Amino acid sequence: MESKTETPVKALKAHLALNVRNVEKSIEFYKRILGIEPCKVRPGYAKFDVQNPPLNLTLNEGKVRERGALSHLGIQVGSTADVLAKREEWTAAGLVTRDEMQTNCCYATQDKTWVQDPDGNEWEVFVVLEDNLVTSDACCVTEVPQTINIKRQARTL
Repeated sequence: MESKTETPVKALKAHLALNVRNVEKSIEFYKRILGIEPCKVRPGYAKFDVQNPPLNLTLNEGKVRERGALSHLGIQVGSTADVLAKREEWTAAGLVTRDEMQTNCCYATQDKTWVQDPDGNEWEVFVVLEDNLVTSDACCVTEVPQTINIKRQARTL
């Protein structure tokens, strides 16, 4: 019997395609959250080629139903200082952030900050401080407090 050695496929980057209601509004949000310009913009479409973390992010304008099965999106970083630095970048870019420090989530203690895109998708930047806890609070509950919604609405007027 002949033995085959399989060569593993080397992935270049993850691809995430989001349906959005308004591609122009979403482009402005993602320019702020990612700190880069889209590399391709067409009617109803935009692509961001993110280097860190490696991500091919596309925005596809169309009819968006309710958020559906997607819970949230996130970027794991190495330290609380990284979380706070990203929060400062997002705040400087005009985004409203929400912090959760020393939170027990997904059976780990984490520090994190959140932002929300124009279609209600939430993004977190987080660091895992302690992993494999025996118990945990509800994982990644992404309801935004009413006070943040009011600030967000005021900012968009």
